[in-house]
Amino acid sequence: MAVNPPLITLLGATGFVGSALLRELAGRPVRVRAVSRRPAVVPADARAEIEVRAADLTEPGEMAAAVAGAHIVVHATLYSAATATWRVEDGDPAAERVNVGLVRDLVAALADREPGPPPGVLFTGAASQVGPTDKPVLDGSEEDRPAGAYDRQKLAAERLLLAASARGVLRGTSVRLPTVFGYGPHSTARDRGVVSAMARRALAGDPITMWHDGTVRRDLLYIDDLARALAAGVDHLDALTGRHWLLGTGEARPLGPVFEELAALVAWRTGKPPVPVVSVEPPAHSEAGDFSDVIIDPSGFRSATGWSPQTPFSEALRRTVDHLADEALRARPGPAGEERAAGSRG
Repeated sequence: MAVNPPLITLLGATGFVGSALLRELAGRPVRVRAVSRRPAVVPADARAEIEVRAADLTEPGEMAAAVAGAHIVVHATLYSAATATWRVEDGDPAAERVNVGLVRDLVAALADREPGPPPGVLFTGAASQVGPTDKPVLDGSEEDRPAGAYDRQKLAAERLLLAASARGVLRGTSVRLPTVFGYGPHSTARDRGVVSAMARRALAGDPITMWHDGTVRRDLLYIDDLARALAAGVDHLDALTGRHWLLGTGEARPLGPVFEELAALVAWRTGKPPVPVVSVEPPAHSEAGDFSDVIIDPSGFRSATGWSPQTPFSEALRRTVDHLADEALRARPGPAGEERAAGSRG
């Protein structure tokens, strides 16, 4: 390791995105301060020097302490209620405090630093924060008109960051993520997204349900490829600074066939017939974006960083099913679960 490697503060280090990035950064000769409410899991084979900091960033002074001395900050925090997904209710002050307020605190903490080179900040946004648009393919040039509370909060946070970057307080960029899914061999955080949710249903023997006819398309990015993308963003922060970038595979898949493939993989794993994939009435909390295609042109980010996804989609689905099947087996009471759990420690 270098005598004085850069210090990267990772906010949200135990979350779905943050924990994957921590695993990626752990293999590098850098210093990482992993910040989260509960202590992060440090990979056993880490090359990086990793400081684990358990903190509630909404408490006074905690943000400033978390980013003290950092050369780069990756903001990957996300508010989610105990039983919810990423969706938030209009007027939820706790959601606004995390999704927007923490960026406000971050900007204030960095503005109060002693004079010196401005630190870099990479913010994880969402492709959905553009809101409804008539453009068939998103490339980052669209006017942002978010509809839902989550997307409005993401956009507000992004604008706070980029405004601070324009003032010279920091060198900031926002990477807007598509639908991210999946598990790898060393995953430590729960994926609350739709792909893993439907895999869990199939493993339980329940039908896979859709709020539409299955033709709605999504750009689905595997979690390990996302981690590599964010690490590339850290490496090329100077080239990315000052604007937002769209991330994705560049391929939008109809969800019906995706779920059919998922059902087939679960059937292969369990030895049971595939569960049906059925359309159901959408719930009251559904939004217009749930029924619109999301097709992303990520060529700008790829050109700036050299990153491209490496994991074949079918392989990513298989890894996800295997992880969730093993998880379900370990949780099963009785000899089968005990035997599998014992084997998993070997």
